[in-house]
Amino acid sequence: MKPVLRCARTWRVAAGLAALGGAGSQLAAQNSGAGRSSGASPASARAAAPRDWPGYGGGPRQIRYSPLTEINRGNVRQLQLAWTYDTGEPGAMQTQPVVVGNVLYGYTPTHKTFALNAATGEPLWTFDSGIRGSGANRGVMYWSSGDDKRVFAAVDNYIYALDANTGHPIDSFGAGGRVDLREHLDREPATQGVRLTSPGVIYRDLMIVGGRVGEALPTSPGDVRAYDVRSGALRWTFHTIPHPGEPGYETWPKDAWTYGGGANSWPGMALDEARGIVYVPTGSAATDFYGADRLGDDLYANCLIALDAATGRRLWHFQAVRHDMWDRDFPSPPSLVTIQHDGRTIDAVAQATKHGFVFLFDRTNGQPIFPIEYKTFPMSTVPGEAANGVQPLPTLPKPFARQLLTADLLTNRTPEAHAWALQQFNTFRSDGQFVPLGIDKPTVVFPGFDGGAEYGGQAFDPETGLYYVNANDLAWTGQLAPNTGGQSGRALYLTNCATCHRDDRLGSPGSIASLIGIGDRRSFAELSSSVRQGAGRMPAFPALDQSEVNAIVQYIVTGEDAPVGRRGGGRAGAAVSPRIDNSFQFTGYKKFLDPDGYPAVAPPWGTLNAINLNTGAFAWQVPLGEYPDLAAKGVKNTGSENYGGPIVTAGGLVFIAATNHDRKIRAFDKATGALLWEATMPSSSNATPAMYEVNGRQYVGVAAGGGKSPTGGPGGVYVAFALPRPAR
Repeated sequence: MKPVLRCARTWRVAAGLAALGGAGSQLAAQNSGAGRSSGASPASARAAAPRDWPGYGGGPRQIRYSPLTEINRGNVRQLQLAWTYDTGEPGAMQTQPVVVGNVLYGYTPTHKTFALNAATGEPLWTFDSGIRGSGANRGVMYWSSGDDKRVFAAVDNYIYALDANTGHPIDSFGAGGRVDLREHLDREPATQGVRLTSPGVIYRDLMIVGGRVGEALPTSPGDVRAYDVRSGALRWTFHTIPHPGEPGYETWPKDAWTYGGGANSWPGMALDEARGIVYVPTGSAATDFYGADRLGDDLYANCLIALDAATGRRLWHFQAVRHDMWDRDFPSPPSLVTIQHDGRTIDAVAQATKHGFVFLFDRTNGQPIFPIEYKTFPMSTVPGEAANGVQPLPTLPKPFARQLLTADLLTNRTPEAHAWALQQFNTFRSDGQFVPLGIDKPTVVFPGFDGGAEYGGQAFDPETGLYYVNANDLAWTGQLAPNTGGQSGRALYLTNCATCHRDDRLGSPGSIASLIGIGDRRSFAELSSSVRQGAGRMPAFPALDQSEVNAIVQYIVTGEDAPVGRRGGGRAGAAVSPRIDNSFQFTGYKKFLDPDGYPAVAPPWGTLNAINLNTGAFAWQVPLGEYPDLAAKGVKNTGSENYGGPIVTAGGLVFIAATNHDRKIRAFDKATGALLWEATMPSSSNATPAMYEVNGRQYVGVAAGGGKSPTGGPGGVYVAFALPRPAR
């Protein structure tokens, strides 16, 4: 666990440099020496007083706003490449850089933590834990008190405390410089799987975090926990699956706290430092799509929870989906905003959703700013399931993504594509939101399982009250099927893996890999390790014993359904609770794409939206992204899937990358939505940019991490843009 100095490799991607023009190419050449480390420490490089991007989302309020104005509407077209840092590792990244002083902190695709000179991209140190991480890791946490400056970095199920100046682990923190998130869950740690995919928040001397857990039972509970930033000691826990005697316990079966899982806060949090309140969004309870073993409303799943940051005491909560059967997690941190409404100034909290809505509350008491209607929806027809037939929807703002797929919204890209889409559509059930999945036919989920809003977060402009949210606007389908049961490789695959990789092992192109032919690419040992420890988006499955893992891998590789021995193999804590009901299983995430791989619905397929939170009215909406091959044929401005959020500046701009297919970062006029600037990067960016200033020069930095599209590029590169330097 030693930090090492590393050299950045110069970005030499011809397509990206060509898109930036000659000046950008010259600037890249000027910075090609930046990879030769001078050995300068972060402390010695802090002569100036830059304006920082000190935390995920720009800071604890999560509004992604910068007061900097050097880059503005009048000169944004002059932006050029300032520097690049190649991590030396291809692969996806969702990291938003954190900048403090003139030091930029980030992660590599395998979750090494690094520090760069934020003005040049010159590497200062890299910390390698010795664990090869994979999947989402969206940002570090930074804390300082006097000369004690720490970076908290997540790798697998651990959080490390690193000296911000050197990258060395601080041995007095936790056990040897780290805490293990599998501990203190009231369950056997070796059977748990928790990862910190999005950073938490720092409140005084507390680090408050959630975590990602599995989507199907058995999996870990989603406890929210606070650790002492100096010692790593656990200071408080909030149980999102309430224990006996705690409020909300009555909304679950009486023993659910012993076997239930999920209801976890994976997207990140927001903090009102002055009031000492942390706002915690949570996801659905496990198992995602069939809840016969969690009958009831399932508090505090799918909630926005206001907690006393010092103690973890609940102050108020709002549940957006009761007894969720659609994986409608809150997908991003809430934004702490100040609005003008009905002649009053109100400190509010805004929370976007996967199904395309924004809920807005008074952050002191949870009272809604705009009325919320509780509407009636169909009940489930699946045996053992009991939907809550009433769900809340805000009256304002109106949804920022389409809500009902009808035949007139099907693709007209070609007559053949339309005919195919219509034929498929006629086999679906499409009745809008909150229709329970059935076993007779696929149910349309629109917007899809990936939103609506996604993990990148939203931006808020305190000058105008405008709130910026990007959205996916694609349809997916979902369906349940009887679980054949029995302890066999296929049965275990259907229970634990088919939720993502589908019952036919085909995955979801661009999002979740197909497993067909994976034995030609990965060894049996590698696949076994991935199942046990997790990989990429896939959580760990430590509750499976090795014979069960072997049976799953054999089924994945060969399609042969091999039986396994007695569950648990005698290992303590491995047995499944008899209260877990796997009678029906989800057949997998299925994106509604036409035979050529394009969305089978009419554009726009992705949008950027500006909403006035003072009134609830839309200011503008524009398509976000396009498919280069379609654009070359004249089919432009279709929008595309997008993952990663916007930032807004006092210079009148909204910056966003996010688009899957075209590898671009863009700047829009924040008042009108007019596109003012764009640049092509070496890879698509499924991350949110950061804005900062060093020595009087303003920068836009973003992780170009490849990501969720086959055409997204190799990834592993950080890119920074700035205005040209004045002539000397």
